[in-house]
Amino acid sequence: MEELDGEPTVTLIPGVNSKKQMCFDWGPGEMLVCETSFNKKEKSETEPGCPFIYIIRKDIDVYSQILRKLFNESHGIFVGLQRIEEELTGKSRKAQLVRVSKNYRSVIRACMEEMHQVAIAAKDPASGRQFSSQVSILSAMELIWNLCEILFIEVAPAGPLLLHLLDWVRLHVCEVDSLLADVLGSENPSKHESFWKLVTILVLQGRLDEARQMLSKEADASPSSAGMCRILGDLMRTMPVLSPGNTQTLTELELKWQHWHEECERHLQDSTFAASPHLESLCKIMLGDEAALLEQKELLNNWYHFLVTRLLYSHPTVKPIDLHLYAQSSLDLFLGGESSPEPLDNILLAAFEFDIHQVIKECSIALSNWWFVAHLTDLLDHCKLLQSHNLYFGSNMREFLLLEYASGLFAHHSLWQLGVDYFDYCPELGRVSLELHIERIPLSTEQKALKVLRICEQRQMTEQGRSGLGSAWNLLLPVRSICKILAMKAVRNNRLGSALSWSIRAKDAAFATLVSDRFLKDYCERGSFSDLDLIDNLGPAMMLSDRLTFLGKYREFHRFYGEKRLTDAASLLLSLMTSQIAPRSFWVILLIDALPLLEEKEVVFSAEQTYELMRCLEDFASRRPVWREPGVQRLQEDVENTKLEMLRLALARNLGRAIIKEGSLEGS
Repeated sequence: MEELDGEPTVTLIPGVNSKKQMCFDWGPGEMLVCETSFNKKEKSETEPGCPFIYIIRKDIDVYSQILRKLFNESHGIFVGLQRIEEELTGKSRKAQLVRVSKNYRSVIRACMEEMHQVAIAAKDPASGRQFSSQVSILSAMELIWNLCEILFIEVAPAGPLLLHLLDWVRLHVCEVDSLLADVLGSENPSKHESFWKLVTILVLQGRLDEARQMLSKEADASPSSAGMCRILGDLMRTMPVLSPGNTQTLTELELKWQHWHEECERHLQDSTFAASPHLESLCKIMLGDEAALLEQKELLNNWYHFLVTRLLYSHPTVKPIDLHLYAQSSLDLFLGGESSPEPLDNILLAAFEFDIHQVIKECSIALSNWWFVAHLTDLLDHCKLLQSHNLYFGSNMREFLLLEYASGLFAHHSLWQLGVDYFDYCPELGRVSLELHIERIPLSTEQKALKVLRICEQRQMTEQGRSGLGSAWNLLLPVRSICKILAMKAVRNNRLGSALSWSIRAKDAAFATLVSDRFLKDYCERGSFSDLDLIDNLGPAMMLSDRLTFLGKYREFHRFYGEKRLTDAASLLLSLMTSQIAPRSFWVILLIDALPLLEEKEVVFSAEQTYELMRCLEDFASRRPVWREPGVQRLQEDVENTKLEMLRLALARNLGRAIIKEGSLEGS
């Protein structure tokens, strides 16, 4: 059974009375909170309440300008890792994964350094403290990642393990470099007030070559201690260390180290350094004396520095499997029961215990966003270290954390584009999560909408119905939803061409009919069409709805008439009337459009076509509403009656002309 987490911490919202009933609603990346007047029956008087609705975001770090660089840079590393996964095998695989890990760390360090500069330059003390706090968090992230890289990715064996741990400590305890420059820059380094502090720190970090150089300066300046400095310097020089290019075995190293350790102990017992407390203290440190090390607590700064120094001078060939024993005892010794471990201490301790899942769990609780755990877990999963850990709610740990991180990115107005790729590499729930999130992106500009559409179309998110959610979720998929939203916006702004284009792209017949009606209405009012290029090039799209078909064909009739293709124009006009696809309100316009063709010198309509036009005319006249009261409608009716009478006369004349023409053709 899984270990249960403790109670979550209480989040206090400024300005909200926590004793009142609260109303809240969850969103993809945030929560709305407000006070309510629920359960106030016993109070008749009206109390002033909180007039605000609070937005609580779960991933506020996405709004940091500097951290956005972290998200952007790491996105490229993440995608690159997914793409090269199939090519990685054997030793090259391990080397490539270590390189990826170092790339992630370099991005963290770059952001940390930039944040540090911003913290220094901050004019507002509160902002300076906030940036400094963020620097500390980034430093802790890099510290944890570096240790995980050593233990889980490089999997360093005994011997090289200690070298990696020494580099780890030196990288994260870097104050010594500025101190070294300060001391060496003075006129007489050995007389500098921080001289022995510097030498002690160098020894604690295993930087013995630099410590010897400092001792040589002491020997030059103080002839009385020159002999002691030379002896201690020789001990530093002869200390056995397993260098990267060395071929000696661990057994040989242990034997040499034992002889060296005995020699250090002999000098201490012989009181070789009794005349110099500083040198004697350094010798005790090199013997791994715990009491001497704990005396330097202030210089060690933290328990893991104490651990690595203790291993260097007591157990240089420590095996990975034994690390947790020394880590726990070092933590206990360093804290001495005076304080409790911090969250960072628990995370590092879990890493030394090789408990990957506990590391991820503790980091998820301690850190303010999902970036760290999502990318670290993904990398460890590529190292085949998390294959056995599936969650009980339908996903594995890697996918769960990537989904959470990607969801946070979608709360940002531009970083959501990065989140798309993270969803893409979640095989179980990534597709459906992307569909749910992408529909909630505010389409503030057409350019942004086109980006969203491109993403949807590349992933074939175009059919109706959600994959895997059943018939109850018969909703439009993102492409259609987005196109419809943009079409509605365009209609509201009276951009009919754009509205028609989006409705066609959405394959929305009802909306295409609505926009087509608006085009026809504009034509009735203005006598001409707008957006001719779009209407002239509808192509097969005009079959989406009858009204759109009519719009396209009616525009084609006007084009034929303008090109003097009168026979084609007449045939098309007649087919528009007889096919019943024209709106009835538009019939009178079609009939009146026939007048110029009927008045042409040459007969355009045949006798049969003329009879069809007559039938359409009488059909229209019989269905017209009768206006019994005077007014604008009655005036319009009188105008139409006049036009229809003219049309009847024109049809009668044309019928006579057509019969004569057709009869003469038959006679000849």
